[in-house]
Amino acid sequence: MLEIIFIIAFALYFIQTFIFIVGIRKKFPVLTDEHLPSVTIIVAARNEEKNIIDCLNSLKLLEYPESKIEIIMVDDNSTDGTAQLIKEFVKDDDRFKYLLADKSFGTVKGKARAIANGIEQSKNEIIMTTDADCSVNPKWVYSMAKYFQDDVAIVCGYTSQSSEKLFSTIQSADFMYLLGVAAGAMNLGKPLSCIGNNMAYRKSVYNQIGGYEAIPFSVTEDFQLLMTVHKLKSYKVIYPLDPGNLVVSKPCPDIKSLFWQKKRWAVGGMNSEIAGFSVMASAFVLHGFIIFGLPVATSSMIALMVSKVMLDYLLLKPIFKKYSLNLGLKNFLAFELYFIFYVFLLPFTLLFGTKIKWKGREY
Repeated sequence: MLEIIFIIAFALYFIQTFIFIVGIRKKFPVLTDEHLPSVTIIVAARNEEKNIIDCLNSLKLLEYPESKIEIIMVDDNSTDGTAQLIKEFVKDDDRFKYLLADKSFGTVKGKARAIANGIEQSKNEIIMTTDADCSVNPKWVYSMAKYFQDDVAIVCGYTSQSSEKLFSTIQSADFMYLLGVAAGAMNLGKPLSCIGNNMAYRKSVYNQIGGYEAIPFSVTEDFQLLMTVHKLKSYKVIYPLDPGNLVVSKPCPDIKSLFWQKKRWAVGGMNSEIAGFSVMASAFVLHGFIIFGLPVATSSMIALMVSKVMLDYLLLKPIFKKYSLNLGLKNFLAFELYFIFYVFLLPFTLLFGTKIKWKGREY
C-alpha cells in the first residue's frame, strides 16, 4: 500500500515538473528598439547601508536610452546611514532621484507603502522594481522592457544569489528552482508566484486595480499584485528565460534570517489559488514519503526517489546554463537534501502562528 501511494505521489510530481519544464522554455515576441517603452525603476531601501552602494553602482551601469529611464531610490524610513549614502551617490546623475517614503496610502504598510510612494512620483508607464541588496545586469531594463507588447501587463525575471560558500550556493539553487516553477506555470497561464526584486509592470494597470491601497495586505506584496492583475483576465503576465534579465541578491547570512524569509513566503502563499496549493501539497506529500519511507523503501521506490532527483536536475540545469551559472553536482545534491527537508517542514511553522519579522518590522 505504501508503495502504491508513493508511486501516485511521484506521478503527480513528475507531471507537474514536466509541465514546468515546458513552460520555462516558452518564447515571447519582443519590441524593436525604436518602440522600447520609458521605464521607472523603484528601489525601496530600509537600513541597507551595507548593500546600497553595490545596488547603486549596478544601476548606474544600466544600458538603456537615458531619455527613457528614471531611477527612484525610496528611503523606507531608514534609521542607519542609508539615506545619506543615496543622496551623496545620486546628486550628480540626473537619472536618479531620492525620495523619502513619507506619504500614507490607506492601510498600506511596509515595503508596499514605500513602493507606492515611488509609483506616485514616477513619470513613466513601465514600473520596474528591485531590492537594495541586489545588483542588476547592465541589460536588465532592456531585457525586461522589450517584452511589453500591448497585451502584456507584468514581466518577471530570475534572481540568483551571490554564492561564495555552500550555504549561499544552496540558497541560490533554491531561488532558481522556485522561480523556474513559477515561470513554467505562469507562462502556461497559471501564475503561482513571482519575486518583487525582479519584476516589471504597467503603471496604467497598477492604477486600474487601485494600486496597493486597493489590494488586501500581504507580507508578499509582489505576489498579491501579480494575482490581482491576473484576475483581471485582460492582460498577459509572463516570465521569459532571458540571459539579460538576471538579478543577483545577497543571501541570508544565517539560519535565523533564512527561516524568517521562508516563513514570510509561506504566509504569503496562503493566498494562493487552488493550482498553487496543489503544487505545494504534492511536493509536501512526496518529500514526506521520502523522509519517512526511505528506511522501508522497496527497490522500485528507491528508483523513483533517484528519478525525482534527476527530474529536479533537469528543471534546474537549463536555467543555470542560460544565465551562465555553475550548477556543480556537489552543490546540487546539497540543495536537494536541503530542499527535501524544508519543503516538508515549512508548513508546520504556520502552526505556531503567522507573525512575521522582516527588515526590523513585525507583521
